[in-house]
Amino acid sequence: MVYIVINAVPIGLATLLALLIAQFVDRPKGPVSWMVAFIASAWLGAILAGALILAPPKAPLWVMTIGSAVVIWAGFVVPALATSLLMAGQRWGRVGRASLWWLLVMVAQAVVMRLVGLTPPPG
Repeated sequence: MVYIVINAVPIGLATLLALLIAQFVDRPKGPVSWMVAFIASAWLGAILAGALILAPPKAPLWVMTIGSAVVIWAGFVVPALATSLLMAGQRWGRVGRASLWWLLVMVAQAVVMRLVGLTPPPG
């Protein structure tokens, strides 16, 4: 997990970008929801940074960058969101909006972290 500390700047910028996107898509309501949005965005950004650092160069750099974000989104974010929101009584439209918001966030985070640059951990 040392890669998170080493890459605090790109992860931090990706987190701020996620919160900026929230302003236009699905603004958090109140300080607690802003804190949860910040923590979730930072954590997903950190996980995505790890994936971008470790992704084997099996395709062009930008294909791997966007593809990593989409795979994490489709494999983990969408199933968790759909299950949680539907069990809480939310409608499919809400599930769709939340899922698309996270797709936009994760792709934007991947792009900004790749542009800023990520540093692999030593060793």
